[in-house]
Amino acid sequence: MPARAAEVELRGTLFLEDGTRFDGAGFGAAARRVGEVVFTTGMVGYPESLTDPSFRGQILTFTYPLLGNYGVPPAHAVDQYGLPHLESGEIQVRGLVVRGTTKPHHWTSGRSLGTWLEEEGVPGIQGVDTRRLTEHLRSEGVVRGVIDVGRRDDRPSDDELRAAIRRAPAYAEERFMAEVAPKKATLLQGEAGPLVAVLDCGIKASILRALLDRGVSVLRLPFDHEVPTKWEGRRVHGLVVGNGPGDPGELVTTVREIGRPANRSLPTLGICLGHQLLALAHGGTTFKLKYGHRGQNKTILFPDGRALIVSENHGYAVDPRSLGGSPLRPWATNPDDGTLEGLRDRGGRVLALQGHPEGHPGPQEAGFVFDRFVAKVKRRA
Repeated sequence: MPARAAEVELRGTLFLEDGTRFDGAGFGAAARRVGEVVFTTGMVGYPESLTDPSFRGQILTFTYPLLGNYGVPPAHAVDQYGLPHLESGEIQVRGLVVRGTTKPHHWTSGRSLGTWLEEEGVPGIQGVDTRRLTEHLRSEGVVRGVIDVGRRDDRPSDDELRAAIRRAPAYAEERFMAEVAPKKATLLQGEAGPLVAVLDCGIKASILRALLDRGVSVLRLPFDHEVPTKWEGRRVHGLVVGNGPGDPGELVTTVREIGRPANRSLPTLGICLGHQLLALAHGGTTFKLKYGHRGQNKTILFPDGRALIVSENHGYAVDPRSLGGSPLRPWATNPDDGTLEGLRDRGGRVLALQGHPEGHPGPQEAGFVFDRFVAKVKRRA
């Protein structure tokens, strides 16, 4: 039987497709994984970030220098709705890059960060200059890379790692929905309130929880499922399209379903990827950002001068110039780069936000978005 990673001293390597190499100490699983290398500026919430399906297919680096101090919740922890305590039932990232880790010191911790990664087969590297890596990604843009963790006497060459990247599919070519979307429809309900359909493209558990906490029932549908007018005798009164990984332009079936005439009368909420898909369903276009918006300290600005701090995790954005002939209107923008952060229609049926209003992890200043949507649903019921 091979030795567990914790029982051997490991080295770790991150190699980018442009030839940049970072070497450090390995932790977690002894494995090699290829993915898109991205960074997040979040200072807390690493268990939620690592289980966010929007990070599927990516190697994640944290700009915050120390992780692991409050450990990880026990395995298989669920809430009163049967949803995972974290954002999904597994780690979604392909690899983790950090400046340093520490042992957990928290009464709710069930295991350490390194143990959790090892249990789920995810490699990690520490002792890396994450500031240099982040500056490189901000300058050059996100790139594919390979993370390799193994024994110290087994050091891979640049050519070997470069070949591993070439053999792997590009991020935009991967089909993540089969890995993150549910296979069948399920009904979730707290107070058994009005029924809301959710097209699940990899939605975070905390978004579903935010809806249930506000007194609606949730019909959780696969991303390519038709939104029914009724389910088990109950009428559907609203539609939510949440976050998820990958290029929104690839989800042609979901875009077509959102735009289907039968769904045009439903109060509709789009979050993150859902914001982009709603734009596509109304004739808009999207584009890939240079290095994305990932973190819990992102500012959005409204036309009336109000500003909010929100949590974000996305690599694509909506081109506002493409919405000229649609009923959608810009609602919020990012003051740092001018990208579109929110959409709504004049009739008040559609509401979309690029950020994550549930704020898990992160600030919950935008939670009013759920309140507005649920109020519309309940008025219609």
